[in-house]
Amino acid sequence: MQTFLILTFLFAVGAVCGWAVELVFRRLAHGKWVNPGFLHGPYLPLYGFGLVLLYLIAQIPLGGVGAAWLQAVVRLVIICASMTLIEYLAGLIFIKGMGIKLWDYSSRRGNIQGIICPLFSFLWTLIGGGYVFLLHPAVSRAVAWFTGNLYYSFFVGVFFGLFIWDLASTLRLSVKLRKFAKEHDVMVRYEELKLMIKNALDSMKQKSSFLNPFRASAETVRATLARYVENFRNGEYSFGRRKKKEKKPGKNGDGKGEDGKEED
Repeated sequence: MQTFLILTFLFAVGAVCGWAVELVFRRLAHGKWVNPGFLHGPYLPLYGFGLVLLYLIAQIPLGGVGAAWLQAVVRLVIICASMTLIEYLAGLIFIKGMGIKLWDYSSRRGNIQGIICPLFSFLWTLIGGGYVFLLHPAVSRAVAWFTGNLYYSFFVGVFFGLFIWDLASTLRLSVKLRKFAKEHDVMVRYEELKLMIKNALDSMKQKSSFLNPFRASAETVRATLARYVENFRNGEYSFGRRKKKEKKPGKNGDGKGEDGKEED
């Protein structure tokens, strides 16, 4: 039971802290406060699972590996593989199950399906290493205090109550988006679509909803979706599609061969 309380607490803390980091990042990137992630509330489950995973990795006994530096290297390798795997599985579930792409690394070198790439695997390894080697002792003490406190049960009950309600609500939205993606043969880049709706409302001087970016008039949503489909088919939202659509220069430099025909 104690282990369950610890892991649920870590999940909640990681999800909320990850949401805060992403919120600031989007503010810096877009100049707007855009609610990050798929859910409406202030939490990102991927970061919650990530913190739980790091907590468990920090406790793996590696005494039999050898020198301290070698133990550190092995732990970093485990962190890299684990964080990359969890990011890949999360991205794949949304793409295959819902037709939604929450992030896109297609323009990054060495990416796999636009879900993972060496650069971000390296960054997650640095962050994970920072937690395991620097923060884990302090976090362990804080976790022990919180989970032994009577008020914790109230906190975890409220958090997961809101989380489950939010998840059920957004899953209904995902069904609509999956249908839209299938009908128009597109991949929904969720963050891009949210930003497009917000920009459309801002241009009409209408108030947008921070918690629910899709809360807009049916006319606005339809117009935004139509614009999204057009942009997608033009290759704007897919690095892979854009590269395929670009014509290879022929001998004349215009994509055509000497006989004037387009080359394959």
